[in-house]
Amino acid sequence: MKVNWRAAWRIIASRYPPIAAFERVALGDPAIADALIALEQLTNPRIRDEIGEIALVPPDERVSGPGASYVMAPFTHVNRQGSRFSDGGYGVYYAAQALRTAIAETVHHFELYAADSNDPPRAEDMRVLVGAFRAELEDVREVDEPLRSQVLDPEDYAVAQAWGGRLRDDGAAGIAYPSVRDAGGECVAAFRPNVPAIPKQERHLQYHWDGARVTRYFDYSEDRWHNWPAG
Repeated sequence: MKVNWRAAWRIIASRYPPIAAFERVALGDPAIADALIALEQLTNPRIRDEIGEIALVPPDERVSGPGASYVMAPFTHVNRQGSRFSDGGYGVYYAAQALRTAIAETVHHFELYAADSNDPPRAEDMRVLVGAFRAELEDVREVDEPLRSQVLDPEDYAVAQAWGGRLRDDGAAGIAYPSVRDAGGECVAAFRPNVPAIPKQERHLQYHWDGARVTRYFDYSEDRWHNWPAG
């Protein structure tokens, strides 16, 4: 399936700042990037932690320059608990075609995290990223049943992770799939950082957790609260 979106929306926690080393390196020159990153890692332990596991990303798949850390970070700071299309052994860049869908997806996972941590009422600032997404992806809708429904299971990711791992090993760029958190929403999962265009920060949001669920979010660009789920 050919995905050709002018805007792909991704939301991450604001507490994760851009990784400076990826931002400073000249775009399009992996050799220079590798040399500078290696030098900084040797001389500064904090930089080693900031950059993450750069060896997980082959040199020809790395991106650098302004905004590059937004697509490199998911692949060098891998979520070891896994996600829909990863068992935790590799990173995935997730995005949605609409801001509402991105909010629905991230609110769901934030709620799981906050509930698992037994968090009291609190707020979490989120950074909204947006950039173009043009790639040939595997389409879940073209998969026969019962596999399609298993891959899109709202809670159990075991089949989706195994299927995604096989596709990635076979060289697939990523997966296009319908959102299971926002009816009618469209999502993408990129297996390599050079698949999405480098995004830009678009706005900030704040999710309000009441101790049981997210009941509303604040949009700093509009200076107002929105109830969640939205009507």
